[in-house]
Amino acid sequence: MILIVEQLLNGLQYGVMLFLLAAGLTLIFGIMGVINLAHGSLFMVGAYAGTYVAGVTGSFWLGLPAALLAAGMTGFVVEAVVIRRLYARDHLDQVLATFALILIANQGIVLVFGRQPVFTPLPEIFSGSVEVLPGLPYPIYRLFIIAVGLLVAVGLYLLINRTRVGMLVRAGATNRDMVRALGVDIRGLYTLVFGLGALLAGLAGYMIGPISSVQVGMGEQILLATFVVVVVGGVGSIKGAFVAGIGLGVVDTLLRAFLPGVLRGVMPPSDADAIGLGVASMGIYLLMALVLLVRPRGLFAAGA
Repeated sequence: MILIVEQLLNGLQYGVMLFLLAAGLTLIFGIMGVINLAHGSLFMVGAYAGTYVAGVTGSFWLGLPAALLAAGMTGFVVEAVVIRRLYARDHLDQVLATFALILIANQGIVLVFGRQPVFTPLPEIFSGSVEVLPGLPYPIYRLFIIAVGLLVAVGLYLLINRTRVGMLVRAGATNRDMVRALGVDIRGLYTLVFGLGALLAGLAGYMIGPISSVQVGMGEQILLATFVVVVVGGVGSIKGAFVAGIGLGVVDTLLRAFLPGVLRGVMPPSDADAIGLGVASMGIYLLMALVLLVRPRGLFAAGA
């Protein structure tokens, strides 16, 4: 029971990270209609910028605004210089252009920071564990990540559902042409949405730094799972990104933790480990296929 609870918490923490990335990506794709493969590069930029400032100053908290600022500014520049020219182009052009941005970002990071992985310094207050259940100590920092993710989810819900900007975002996700016809500054809305997505990606990148190495290409490692979250939750839906992110994060973690052990009861250990890990790595994609068979547009409608 203790092991199950521990893995559920790990899955929740992973799901929160997927949500932070998927929330920005689903808005960018749902409202702007742009397939942005370089979203993972913003995740990487935030991680490196925040880690560098935290290392120089010795303060984890000073690294946080640095990560947000670096990712946000990079997002604004990318939107103004590249993405803005892709709105009227087809998805193939968008994929090629944003894939080129991945290569440029990776080489830029290598030139500035080198290829050696680094770790974000963890503040003393988060260095220990807390007993969440009798006999189950759990790292405080992982609980902090979960709390931050849930707070961001609440903040996004209020922004999208309780403000005028959120009304325009929901309208844009449902019918971009109508929003433009009503005289809304669609270019400004696009820039705002892209900047918000970049900020969330930078936050996710910096938060993951203390528990996973900050390295070149780290954004591509999580980008595919993020796209799965967007598709399952529904393109343009923040609620869908949250539900799908948490659900897929928990499913992926539980499969990787327990499936090999279950299979050892019916086959040799070496085969069980190989097959179990293989099936676990495909788990979220199989789940995506099942969801799309029932709900081709995802769990929630655009703007929900």
